[in-house]
Amino acid sequence: MAANYWASTQRLHWQFSKTELQDILQHLENEDQPLTQQYPLLDRRLLSIFYNQQLGKLAKRMSIRQQALATAQVYIRRFYMKIDVRNTNPYLILTTALYLACKMEESPQHIRVVVEHARNLWPDFIPSDVSRLGECEFYLISEMSSQLIVHHPYRTLQELQSRLDLVQDDVLMAWSIINDHYLTDLPLLFAPHVIAIAAIFLALTLKHNSGGQQAAVSAAAHLTDSRRPTRDGSSIVAFNENIAEKRIGSFVKWLAEGEVDLQAVADSMQEIISLYDIWDRYSEKICKDQVSHVVKARGLDK
Repeated sequence: MAANYWASTQRLHWQFSKTELQDILQHLENEDQPLTQQYPLLDRRLLSIFYNQQLGKLAKRMSIRQQALATAQVYIRRFYMKIDVRNTNPYLILTTALYLACKMEESPQHIRVVVEHARNLWPDFIPSDVSRLGECEFYLISEMSSQLIVHHPYRTLQELQSRLDLVQDDVLMAWSIINDHYLTDLPLLFAPHVIAIAAIFLALTLKHNSGGQQAAVSAAAHLTDSRRPTRDGSSIVAFNENIAEKRIGSFVKWLAEGEVDLQAVADSMQEIISLYDIWDRYSEKICKDQVSHVVKARGLDK
């Protein structure tokens, strides 16, 4: 087991540039053109919201800890980098990912209990034969090359709470934003500490400014300035005088004094804001109907 993120399989094998990830996903889409054309899918981000909401329902029924749920979310995103969703039963994949994640996060659940809860949620899509879940578990492990350790941003958030004098409301909002980032490709793009810092910046900006998301967009855009902030953070502090309280200025000063990749932080913030924008178009019924149609039409519910 890797002792830290920098020596982990997550960093060495499961972190990509945006271009690399786009190429991988496009190649997957192009592999079977007849299948792709026969079963066109909604925006991938909308389907991600649907999958993660369904996973959350199962986790809630089983009282699963957030850490295990987050690990399952990462497993699902890694798996669907390798396998076209049209070739799978997503409900079985979600169930299996959570079952496996609970093992890895040292909160194992009995396979029969997992299957029972999943069948109560999705009776038309989860087979009663528990061996199917066992087979799917090996499938996931194989596609992820047995690289199952996942590092999350939560630890960084907890470590920075006292250092940055964050109040409890700030931490809770940042924690919620970290939860939401699993609905995007960010776990495949940036290190956990980058995500944590982006979540803190967003939390402070959204909480302490009436401009809401627009203020956050402006703050993220300002970070991408080619001129790195001065050591006292003045190039960003001046910008923040009109959009936030003193706490943001202190945070930005700390950010300027470090060696954090500001472009990565800004990109992470913008990706999360884009998720919130597209969420307005989300319809659980439309996503459910499309997923169910593909699974049943292809006989993947058997």
